Amino acid sequence: MTSDPRIPRATTAPPAATPLSKADLRKHLLGIRRTLDAATRAAWDAAIGRHVLAWSEAAAVDALGVYWPLRDEPNLQAAYGELARRGVRLLLPVVVEKHAPLAFADWRIGEAMVKDGMGVAVPADLRLAPRPAALLVPCLGYNGHGYRLGYGGGFYDRTLAAQPRPRTVGVAYACQQADFGDDPHDIALERIVTELGTATPGA
Repeated sequence: MTSDPRIPRATTAPPAATPLSKADLRKHLLGIRRTLDAATRAAWDAAIGRHVLAWSEAAAVDALGVYWPLRDEPNLQAAYGELARRGVRLLLPVVVEKHAPLAFADWRIGEAMVKDGMGVAVPADLRLAPRPAALLVPCLGYNGHGYRLGYGGGFYDRTLAAQPRPRTVGVAYACQQADFGDDPHDIALERIVTELGTATPGA
C-alpha cells in the first residue's frame, strides 16, 4: 500500500516536554498530596506506620528523630505511640537558627506543644538533646536515587551533612516519586518508606 502523497510527513520529532523547575515541582506535588481523600490518606498512613515499626524493630532503633506532620504529610502519630510503648526515645526537630542544622528535642506523647517561629509544633518544655542516630525524614518528593525534595529551606540538607551522618528513612506517599536532578549539596536517603513498603534506593 502506498502512502497518500497529500499527507505531509513530519520531518522532526515533537519537542520533548520541558522538565518542571523545582519550584513548580513543589507546587505540583503539594497539589497531588492535597487532593488525597481522608479514607485513602488514613489507610496509607497506617500502612506507612506499619513499615516504620518493622524497620525500627529490625534496625534495633532505641532513639528516633520523628516529625510533626505539616502540609498534608503522612501522619504517623499512631506509630509514634507504639514506638514509645516499645521504649524508643522520640525526638522532634527544632529550628534554632535559620541557616543552621536542625536541633532535636525530647518529646513525650501528650505533652503540651507550642509553635516555633517557623510554625512547627515543638514541646512547650523544650529539652534539647543530641541528634539521634536515626531520623525519619518527611519528603515532599523523592527520586529513584533516594534524593529528597523538601520545601526549599535546606534544614534537612544541613542536618544530614553533619558528621557522624545519621541513618535516614524518607517518608512519603508513593505518588510523590518524581523525576528531578540531584544537586551537589543533596544527600541521598538510605531508605524510602511509602504505603507500598520500604525500598533501598539503587538496590
